[in-house]
Amino acid sequence: MDLNTLAARFSDTRENRQKAIFSTLFIAGNRLQTLFDKTIPELSLKQFMLLSVARQSEEPLTFTQLGELLGCSRQNIKKLADALVKKGFIAIRRSPADARAVSICPTEKAENYFLNDFSPYQEDLKRLFEVYTDQEIEALFTLLSKLCAGIDHLEGEAAANENSGNL
Repeated sequence: MDLNTLAARFSDTRENRQKAIFSTLFIAGNRLQTLFDKTIPELSLKQFMLLSVARQSEEPLTFTQLGELLGCSRQNIKKLADALVKKGFIAIRRSPADARAVSICPTEKAENYFLNDFSPYQEDLKRLFEVYTDQEIEALFTLLSKLCAGIDHLEGEAAANENSGNL
């Protein structure tokens, strides 16, 4: 069975479409991670995403902040950060905003990596989305933003349920 057959099988009702969308998101994420893990030099896709988010931030972000942004635990961020430190892409420093926290600071090697080594993979990203029109890109961006709002809603409910269970 391929994804088109699976999608067709689940296209008859709203509930089935929701299941198909959820499954497709999971499968697409796994496929992208596998594809980019095989092709990006020196970094896994998760390491790359951490480095990219840290690099784009206007101020150094703590492990907790990065975990919230990337949707993973502080412990996972620490594990990714430790690997990036060993490879020379980041330095870990005390947070300027909170002396108890540490933050991630990209190094010159990270800047050089994005300027020199990563450019072929930016072309891969362009090719990934070349099948879309500008209007479809705009619609997909809007819909993914709404999906993130739905995830925020579920996370809020889960946190409220955890807190009410601890009373």
